[in-house]
Amino acid sequence: MKEYKELFLTFFKMGAFTFGGGYAMLPMIEREVVQNKGWATSEEVMDYFAVGQCTPGVIAVNTSTFIGYKLKGIRGGITATLGFTAPSLIIIMLIAAFMTNFSDLKAVQSAFWGIRVCVCVLMINSIKKMVKGGVVDWLTGMIFAATFFGMVFFMSNPVIYVIIGAVLGLLLCGKVRRGGDRK
Repeated sequence: MKEYKELFLTFFKMGAFTFGGGYAMLPMIEREVVQNKGWATSEEVMDYFAVGQCTPGVIAVNTSTFIGYKLKGIRGGITATLGFTAPSLIIIMLIAAFMTNFSDLKAVQSAFWGIRVCVCVLMINSIKKMVKGGVVDWLTGMIFAATFFGMVFFMSNPVIYVIIGAVLGLLLCGKVRRGGDRK
């Protein structure tokens, strides 16, 4: 029971003190799970981020579910997910109760403008870390460049790019490995 409490409280803290949506939360999840708790490796967390991006729902919540499941099975996944989402639910209910009264105030609108700018920086930081962990050689660099180009200029469904990336990784990385270029 103590482990579930620790799992819940750890994810509750992350859910309560990280702002800006899924990508902005990823650095804190990685720091807490990898460095502070030792519950997963950086590579595992990157895999959870990738799978969390491909599955329905919020990436940070999906990632917390995967980590909880890794540690304590289904109950752990549920515990981590509830811990992560509980602060948002509480905060959203409080904001909703008072927002209609204050949303027209210039100070509130200005505060939200500043928050949006900061969230952009947090997201860029998360993207930088993910690129550093994911683009490890010329082949993954090419997959990254093609995906980036496709998303920016064609704006297709991201799931298509994930599937294509997985297929290319399976086909091309296997050939490169057999050729001895890659470890």
